[in-house]
Amino acid sequence: MSSSEESIRLAASDAELTVHPRNGCRVASLTIGGTELLRQGERYGSFPMVPWCGRVANGRFRNGDVSHQLPLNSPPHAIHGTGRDTAWRTARTSKSEAAFTYDLAEPWPYTGRVTQAFELAEDSLTLTMAIETYGTSFPAQAGWHPWFLRNLGGQGGQGGQGAPDEDVRIDFTAAWQEERDDDHLPTGRRIPPLPGPWDDCFGMPDGVSVTLTWPGQLELTIASRAEWVVIYDEQEAAFCVEPQSGPPNGLNTHPQLVTPIEPLEIATTWSWRRL
Repeated sequence: MSSSEESIRLAASDAELTVHPRNGCRVASLTIGGTELLRQGERYGSFPMVPWCGRVANGRFRNGDVSHQLPLNSPPHAIHGTGRDTAWRTARTSKSEAAFTYDLAEPWPYTGRVTQAFELAEDSLTLTMAIETYGTSFPAQAGWHPWFLRNLGGQGGQGGQGAPDEDVRIDFTAAWQEERDDDHLPTGRRIPPLPGPWDDCFGMPDGVSVTLTWPGQLELTIASRAEWVVIYDEQEAAFCVEPQSGPPNGLNTHPQLVTPIEPLEIATTWSWRRL
């Protein structure tokens, strides 16, 4: 483990992870055998979505009979929470593990704490997140928004089957797809999964499982006990596989309460093997 004010670096065998706690506690880099898997840039890597995921319709949600207005950072909606725009505090670090926290504050209308932890192994990365309240119960969501490179460009290829510069293959089986309207919000109707390209939310009641295969190089599986995943593959350079605790606009349509005795907790494990 190495660290500076701007970054924390974890290592396990030939896997290396860099976290930028001051830039939304995002994973800035994940390399395996020297091969970078994530799109680079201060807005990319992999960032936490908390205390909500995806879009909140018109930035408005209710907690019981109390209505709240969030800033419209993706007009006409509010998107992806406040955690990605916040400087997090480093709680603990070791060679292959680290944990970070931040206190919920304006523009989020409730007080509480978010904890995000990383555990790196030679063939996997486990991420966990928890939201606690300091008092009042409130609806919330949590998840992750990784930007994976569509093409690894032959970097570090191991000479397996398939050309090392082929684009990724995305494989998953969903029970349903959340039908979305032109405003990118779910309509509330569940439909059979459609072929891509996607900017869509899928339901996996037995837990998220999505396998990414870069032919001749790497296979990576994203797994979570969460039941929803958003897949976005409309960019040429990168794509996203986002396990999350509820669907877009879920603060309104599928509220999950954080209470003084029950935090919201979510985890995902990315496991890989060389090809």
